[in-house]
Amino acid sequence: MEQNHSLALTVRRLSLVLGVLAFIVLFGIQAKPASAATSPSFVRIIHASPFVGTADVFVDGSKLLSSFAFGAVTDYATIPPGPHKVQIALVGKGIGASALTETLTVNPGSAYTVAAIGTQASNLSLQVFVDNNVLATGTTKFRVYELSPDAGSMTVAAAGQTLVNGISYQNASNYLVIPAGAYTFDANSPANNATLSTSATLDANKVASLFVVGMFNGSPKSALVTAQATGLPGVPNTGSDPNAISPPNSDQSLTPWSWPLGIATLLLIGSGIFMRKVIVKRRERSR
Repeated sequence: MEQNHSLALTVRRLSLVLGVLAFIVLFGIQAKPASAATSPSFVRIIHASPFVGTADVFVDGSKLLSSFAFGAVTDYATIPPGPHKVQIALVGKGIGASALTETLTVNPGSAYTVAAIGTQASNLSLQVFVDNNVLATGTTKFRVYELSPDAGSMTVAAAGQTLVNGISYQNASNYLVIPAGAYTFDANSPANNATLSTSATLDANKVASLFVVGMFNGSPKSALVTAQATGLPGVPNTGSDPNAISPPNSDQSLTPWSWPLGIATLLLIGSGIFMRKVIVKRRERSR
């Protein structure tokens, strides 16, 4: 009798301990905090400051870009979310001779176009645009950035159709959806009685940008710069989509071996119940 009672007690304790441990491991895996999968930020830079000229760009004390020419646009780079110290110096002068020093704060999962602007050493700054370029299937998403200090209010047209009307300095248009194909873009500045033109072939399933840079009355001369985003690392269906749905097997989904672990947990508990019934029957027979 005492032996049966001791065996039953041991089985119950063992199955309980193993079951609790298995459940802790199982749900501990599934309940990882969201911070463990914090999304990075995505940033591209355009050099639109006529004062600086060719420059080196430093982020958090390290050189990010070398010999960054006026009017150049980078691809999107992945950086950690949070504040970052950005410095821009004339090429070869070093970080100690920065003409611009500014803190840029970026949010996780968000994408940005950052423009270096200003025509004098006293008014250099970063102009930040938040991008939300969800791709339009089979077409091109299109946006205009007005970064020319003396352009005034501008109108942008293509193929005789006005695309953007009355866009002013340091502003970006809404996103437009246009057919993919070859275009000649005309950007008109009534204040200067001048029109800038450029041709570009826009691809389907991409996000295209048209930047107005330079000086209508000064140097470097005003010009149109085009760029197309082909997508961001780990962000599906976008040129820069901060609201993308998490892919399968994210931290909130079950790991491949969590199902066997769950089944093992149930078997452990079930075996404890079964053994207890067997011992009870043996005790009844021995009476």
